[in-house]
Amino acid sequence: MYSQDTRIRVRYAETDQMGYVYHGNYAAYFEVARTEAFRQLGIRYKDLEADGVGMPVGEIRTRFRRPARYDDLLTVRLMLKQPADGARVLFEYEIYNEGQELLTEGHTLMVFVSMATGRPVPMPASIQEKLAPYFTDDEVAGPLTPPIEKLPENAPAPAAFLKGNESKSE
Repeated sequence: MYSQDTRIRVRYAETDQMGYVYHGNYAAYFEVARTEAFRQLGIRYKDLEADGVGMPVGEIRTRFRRPARYDDLLTVRLMLKQPADGARVLFEYEIYNEGQELLTEGHTLMVFVSMATGRPVPMPASIQEKLAPYFTDDEVAGPLTPPIEKLPENAPAPAAFLKGNESKSE
């Protein structure tokens, strides 16, 4: 399993009228954690894009347990509990406050795609090599992990990345 912590201070502009972090900001917190985790591994999104590979979100889930508030110093823990499955990789998150209370859990299912065609492509070998040392053969997925199913060779893109959401071809 790979894990990386990123610290984020809640800005006033990220809160709502109730003084809580507005729910839409959690997707940005997840993105910051992914970017920083990849950077720590020596992987830059800019380089992926220069090589013609994008990583759009195929699915996002957020579960709120307690509110985060203005000026809280949050720890966003990113976890990869299983290796990528072809074109898809599941990032799981836990967000803690300074008192180590679990505030939020979530995941994003990211899909590697060709920027030229929008179609899924396997995770680049360079990323696989950097992540491989963190996984053992007997690692198990966490409770938030959606079932990973192989995408068919003729899967449509970029409309939907998960089985059952294929768009009709014109």
